[in-house]
Amino acid sequence: MYTKNKLVYRVRVISLLSILIAVGLIARLYQIQIINSDFYANEAKKQYSQVKNGLFSRGSIFFSNQDGSLLSAATVKEGYVLAVNPKELELSEKEVCYQLKSFLQDIDLKKCQQKISDKNRTYVELNNQVTKDKYQAISDLKLKGVNLYDTRWRYYPGKSLAAQTIGFIGYTDKDANLRGKYGLERYYDDILFRQEKFYSVNYFAELFGSDDIKTKKEKIDNLNKDNKNKGDIVLSLEPSVSKFLSEVLKKTNDKYNSKVTGAIIMNPSNGEVVAMDLYPGFDLNNRNGVGIERFKNLLVENVYEFGSIVKALTMAAGLDSGAVTADTTYYDAGHIRLNGSTISNYDGRGRGVVPMQEVLNQSLNTGVSYVVKKMGRDKFRNYFLNYKLGSETGIDLPNEVFGLVDNLYSPRDLEYATASFGQGIATTPIAIIRALSVLANGGYLVTPHLVKQIRYQDGSVKDITYPKGKQVISKESSEEISRMLTVVVDKALRGGRVKFKHYSVAAKTGTAQIPDTVNGGYYKDRYLHSFFGYFPSYNPKFIIFIYTVEPKGVRYASETLTTPFINLVKFLINYYNVVPDR
Repeated sequence: MYTKNKLVYRVRVISLLSILIAVGLIARLYQIQIINSDFYANEAKKQYSQVKNGLFSRGSIFFSNQDGSLLSAATVKEGYVLAVNPKELELSEKEVCYQLKSFLQDIDLKKCQQKISDKNRTYVELNNQVTKDKYQAISDLKLKGVNLYDTRWRYYPGKSLAAQTIGFIGYTDKDANLRGKYGLERYYDDILFRQEKFYSVNYFAELFGSDDIKTKKEKIDNLNKDNKNKGDIVLSLEPSVSKFLSEVLKKTNDKYNSKVTGAIIMNPSNGEVVAMDLYPGFDLNNRNGVGIERFKNLLVENVYEFGSIVKALTMAAGLDSGAVTADTTYYDAGHIRLNGSTISNYDGRGRGVVPMQEVLNQSLNTGVSYVVKKMGRDKFRNYFLNYKLGSETGIDLPNEVFGLVDNLYSPRDLEYATASFGQGIATTPIAIIRALSVLANGGYLVTPHLVKQIRYQDGSVKDITYPKGKQVISKESSEEISRMLTVVVDKALRGGRVKFKHYSVAAKTGTAQIPDTVNGGYYKDRYLHSFFGYFPSYNPKFIIFIYTVEPKGVRYASETLTTPFINLVKFLINYYNVVPDR
């Protein structure tokens, strides 16, 4: 009995103590959460929670090999930041910099010593892109005060390959994050950009945190959920073709000491751009000392008067309208007089009675002026506006500009005649290749584009396709102008010596005087050379457009650009195993 009473007593004491402790805890929690809630919320906010940025992250850009495999054009590279804490150094600044000299970034030994000599500083960066293969070598130096921190940065494996097209990232005035500034990096920034943050908070902050803390956490959770709409982009640019094109452009530009040389290779049937580049370019990984003008993609951001390649568009319009046929003749006196001005052939020489085929073969200004006269100004204008020479193409690159075609609204015959051979109207390279594709593909407009697929982070894939555009000329007219341009290659271009035995190739050269924007008129000794062609002529796989600005020591495009064009055709035939059509 005594034992039983003693046990009951102990149970009651323990129960009472438990109740007292519980009451004390409840009272304390009431004091903390209700009476002093503001104080502890602020303490939690200040001491136990923080928003942290993750390491830099961004979607990748891929080239597409012809076999369907992918090759990186832009990626995120992992490495380290090399930094020094001057307060912890045991060796002299000179000795530290000497031992680190092979790992410094864009600074010499003297500058290094200056940077780490301030003992009031605890962190000085010497290189923010130390690759992983250098980590061990730096660590082995065992220099106290020298530290390596994890980091990531944007890396372009192709270096200068298609630099103006790929573009790069940088800080903007409106955003403290690295965003796309040029090229595809900018155009597709919403897809490529990833702002990964996490909220560092312990149990105390969760328990006593204010609504502000919880709201911020929710915002960051939502931000990271938005990253599901982010992804990688896959380009139609083929890396081997792009590399060969860049070599051709460099060789051509260097040979003639041109200001700039550029080119586009495209599928004329669907607008997929296989390669596009400019020379001189720049290394996307090392832009120090490169002027901002070099960053512009002149293939979409600048307009030019392209000269005689436009004659192919004029002749196609003449054929389609019924104004002329390939056998139509006119009398060529070597020049014509319009509105008080004289239009002459390139050599000033007359050729007598000439058929339309010879207008293209010999690139006669008087011949295409005759075509415009036969068509009438209104029909000619409508065709050229339907080619969209004055419009944006819709290519997926930033800063595309409109062409200048105001002369097509002139009341004078002179402006229409000069427009027929590519002077007085100006357009972008991407707009001219789209217009010329009409001749190759059966007569319809395409939308030039570089991205063919988006691969989202959630695993979904979006294929990018564009519908056929407006039918500008008939299929029959497309075939006829293609036949005429094939004759140009087979018989006229360098006397027929560049004819392909087993392949039909359609092409035309262009030589244009460069406008004098200061004094008006045109320079007598400065030219822009252009060249376009497609093959096989009646079911083309590729259309090529090349131009070079102010080549030195040579007058005509047939001299400067025929060999580059032929070399590109041979490469594409071999690389893609194009089936012969002859």
